Amino acid sequence: MSAVKHDEVGYWTEVKLDILKNYAAAYSTIMAKQRSIKRHIYIDAFAGAGVHISKNTGNYISGSPLNALLVQPPFSELHFIDMDGGRAEQLRKMAKRHTNVHVYEGDCNRILAEKVFPSCHYESYGRALCLLDPYGLHLNWSVMAAAGAMKSVEIFLNFPVMDINMNVLRHDRAKVADDQKARMDAFWGDSSWSQVAYPQTEGLFGPLEEKTTNDQLAAAFRERLRSVAGFECVPEPMPMRNTNKAVVYYLYFASQNHTGARIVSNIFKKHRNQGL
Repeated sequence: MSAVKHDEVGYWTEVKLDILKNYAAAYSTIMAKQRSIKRHIYIDAFAGAGVHISKNTGNYISGSPLNALLVQPPFSELHFIDMDGGRAEQLRKMAKRHTNVHVYEGDCNRILAEKVFPSCHYESYGRALCLLDPYGLHLNWSVMAAAGAMKSVEIFLNFPVMDINMNVLRHDRAKVADDQKARMDAFWGDSSWSQVAYPQTEGLFGPLEEKTTNDQLAAAFRERLRSVAGFECVPEPMPMRNTNKAVVYYLYFASQNHTGARIVSNIFKKHRNQGL
């Protein structure tokens, strides 16, 4: 392998990759059969280098871009984005025999809006499956809202609750730094997260404020994907845990497609209690 640093990933990342692989195959099969659809596209907004190293075995394992390349029937187009130039170059080498692959180096928030989403508008009979898997709060709400408004884009989304808990949610909200609030505002879309994160109850000496739970915050974001972004189908997200069983992030699926949502719900159900 090259000098590019490959991520070491734990068991639950391998579960996530299996979930994505299973649904991508089902999605591509369904879309390829629909004569009205001119192209169905796979998008990986935080693509990485294409392969990872398993913490369990020490072996290289296929990442989501490589898995997507191997899907049959194949996607019409595949779009891979990464901020790191070395990783982007490795993706280009990995996909050099595939003329339908486009690799971008840079900020996915800009690249998706300017270069990728325009190719999969509903009116032009394009459809897309988009993986939004940031390492932390590095994704803007505008991307999620745009996908929901287009009606042609289904998303898998990493809701990075560990980053949120480490840097944004404090038991005393006065201790949250302004730059961390700004990061959360950008991900959530506005500052309304603070009402969810710090619900008030009436105490003996006036209102009491208490930090919310991970599950309550995740439930509120699920409702936001439905009512604000406009996704018709948002199944209950899958909590992804580390080796200590702590939730690192929630994996969401959001779509306008009831069939897709049923398939994902079944896949989530199959994997939900693995490792517990």
